Amino acid sequence: MNAPRAPLKSLDQALAELLAHARQLTGTEQVSTFDADGRVLAQDIVSALHVPPQDNSSMDGYAVRCADVPAAGAVLRVTQRIPAGHHGQPLNAGEAARIFTGAPVPQGADAIVMQEDCEPLADGAQVRVNAVPQSSQWIRRAGEDVTRGAVVLARGQRLSPAALGLAAGIGLDQLSVARRPRVALFSTGDELVMPGEVPPEQMAPGAIYNSNRFFLRALLQRLGCEVTDCGIVPDQREATLAALRGAAQNHDLVLTSGGVSVGEEDHIKPSVQQLGELDLWQISIKPGKPFAYGKLYRGEGAARGPQDACHFAGLPGNPVSSYITFMVLVRPFLLKLQGVTQLEPVRMALPAHFDWPRADKRREFLRVRRNAAGGLDLFPNQSSGVLTSGVWGDGVVDNPAGQTIAKGDIVQFISFAELMA
Repeated sequence: MNAPRAPLKSLDQALAELLAHARQLTGTEQVSTFDADGRVLAQDIVSALHVPPQDNSSMDGYAVRCADVPAAGAVLRVTQRIPAGHHGQPLNAGEAARIFTGAPVPQGADAIVMQEDCEPLADGAQVRVNAVPQSSQWIRRAGEDVTRGAVVLARGQRLSPAALGLAAGIGLDQLSVARRPRVALFSTGDELVMPGEVPPEQMAPGAIYNSNRFFLRALLQRLGCEVTDCGIVPDQREATLAALRGAAQNHDLVLTSGGVSVGEEDHIKPSVQQLGELDLWQISIKPGKPFAYGKLYRGEGAARGPQDACHFAGLPGNPVSSYITFMVLVRPFLLKLQGVTQLEPVRMALPAHFDWPRADKRREFLRVRRNAAGGLDLFPNQSSGVLTSGVWGDGVVDNPAGQTIAKGDIVQFISFAELMA
C-alpha cells in the first residue's frame, strides 16, 4: 500500500526553511566606486563631512541682505563676483554679490535673488532688485543633504547608481562589498538542444531548444553572481555525478532546472543524495510546484559533511515554472548569501481589469501587464510552458489560494523590474 502523499508546503514555509540554510558568505573585497553598481555593501558608510560642506546658492543671481531690500526696486552696489569653487568676502550693508549656482554664500548674506528678478546697472557695478527676498530663499544649507557622522549607506544594501553618487559625494573612491556568490548552472536532458547547433527544420522528434539556461544565467548575473555555465549534462548517472562533484568544489550553489524526479532517466535526485543530502519539496504555488534543495559535500572521509558543503537547488523544467520559482525562492536565497537585508519585493495595490473566476487550491502568480488606465491586464494563457507571458507581461499578481478575482478588485502586483533589480 502506498504511503500517503505529504501535504504541499506553503510558499512562506518553504522560503523560511530555505533561508534558514542561507548563511552570509565569508570574504569581502574592495572595489572602485565606479564598478560597484549592484554590489552589496559589507559595512556601513559614515560621512566624514557635511554635504554640502557650506551654505551655497541654488540659483544664478545675487546674494543680498534682506534688510537692504525692504521694497522692490532697491539699488545695491555689486562689490564681488563669486563663481562655484571660489569663496567670497563678507557682505556689508548696501552691498550685493553676483553669485552662481553652487558658490558659497558670503558671510552676511541671508538670501539669493535669482537673476531674472534683478536688473544690472552701471555696467554691472550696481543692481536693481525687483523682488523682495524672503530670508534663506535659494540657499542650500550646509549639511542639508548629509551631516557629518551620519550613516549614509547601510551594510547589506544593494548599491544603485544614486548610491554610488552619494558615496562619491562624501569622498569615497573605494567601497567594501560582499563577495559575489559563485553559481554553477546545469541543464539536464538528452532532449535539449542549444540554439545554433541545429536549425529548426532539422530538429529531431521530441527535441527542444534549451531556453531555461538563457534566462536563468541572465537572472543570476543580475543578482550579482559569478556564473559558470556547465552546459548540458547527458542523462547518464556517472556523467551527472562527475558534473555535480566537480562543481561543488569551487561554487557556492549548483542550480539546475528539470530532472529532479523519480523517472529512470532522472539522475539528479539520486546523484545529489549520493554526494550529500536532498530535500524534495512540493510547494503550494502555481506555476512552480516542484522544488528541490540540498547540499553537496566537498570533503573526503571524516571531513565530508554539511559543515563544508555547496548548496544545491533544483527548479521545475517548465520555463514559466522555473522562472517564477527562481524569483520567489532562489532570488531571496542568493540575496541573503550576500548579506542583503531587504529580501521581500515591493508590492503595489492595483485594480484588476480582468476576471479570474477559477480559484485554485494553490497560491497563484498570474502574469499581467499594467495598462494606460492604471490597472492590470491578464495574459490570456497562464500555462506554465508559455514563456511569452513573461515577455508580454511586466509583472505578476500574487493571488492567495482559493481567491477569485473580479474586474475592479484590488490585487497585489509585483513588477518584474522589482524582482530583477
